[in-house]
Amino acid sequence: GCNSGGRVMNRASFVQSLAPCWQPQTARICIIIPETSNVHTYQLELEAGEEQRFRFEAGQFNMLYLPGIGEAAISISSSPQQHGVIAHTARVAGEVTRGLARRQAGEQIALRGPFGTAWPLADLRGRDVLIVAVGIGLAPLRALLYDIIHARADFGQVDLVYGARTPRDLLYQQEFQRWRRESINVAVAVDLAEPGWNGHIGVVTELMQASQIAIDSALVLTCGPEVMMRFTAREALAMGAAAENIYLAMERNMNCAIGMCGHCQLGPYLLCRDGPIFTYDQIGPYLRLEDL
Repeated sequence: GCNSGGRVMNRASFVQSLAPCWQPQTARICIIIPETSNVHTYQLELEAGEEQRFRFEAGQFNMLYLPGIGEAAISISSSPQQHGVIAHTARVAGEVTRGLARRQAGEQIALRGPFGTAWPLADLRGRDVLIVAVGIGLAPLRALLYDIIHARADFGQVDLVYGARTPRDLLYQQEFQRWRRESINVAVAVDLAEPGWNGHIGVVTELMQASQIAIDSALVLTCGPEVMMRFTAREALAMGAAAENIYLAMERNMNCAIGMCGHCQLGPYLLCRDGPIFTYDQIGPYLRLEDL
């Protein structure tokens, strides 16, 4: 991926390191999966020869480009073990995602990437893992779930706590049973119930409290609206987690993917360049500041 890994680089070496990511690759939309009324998963097939070059880690993102419209940062939601086909789950929220929603299977778009930091997969091995997501925040964590399933015996207890506004807003519902069969404890909550809903009604922090995971020694990973991640981190701390063991995916306002435009600055960080994955001890102080 295109990330300096925290190394100090001069301008020439920085530009050279980014060159492959500046060159868009053509991709064909092979399958479009409707997840909710305004969220779809797009499975993209790279051109012949490019599929062997493209490798990513769970938590990274691509810039999806539509000629004449623009580009947007979208998390990769497919398995890092699967080569040649890359999935992105996108919600209609701007010009690019509206344009993407008008595309049909068989049409072409372009992408650049992968960019950004990844979930700490190596650190998760041998540990218990608590994953907390809300709404479309499950998308960048889906790739991590695939990594865990690929080597399930390498991990301890894995709990997924997932919430959405209504049952119709839950992503990947058809995969919940498969994840449970892979010894992942899946607990789901909604804010507003609908006829036929027999699950939990409430916020995800209530499901965190019900988890039997030993959180003082576990790693906590979360993605969703910033206010939700702030409350998730506070609940994890109250339950005994260490701030350096809480990881957040910060994906707001990313625009150029290389830290040049400054649009995604939060405190001292440029989220696309320094993230999007951060520990709570890094990013926590800035989440407490409104409108920063």
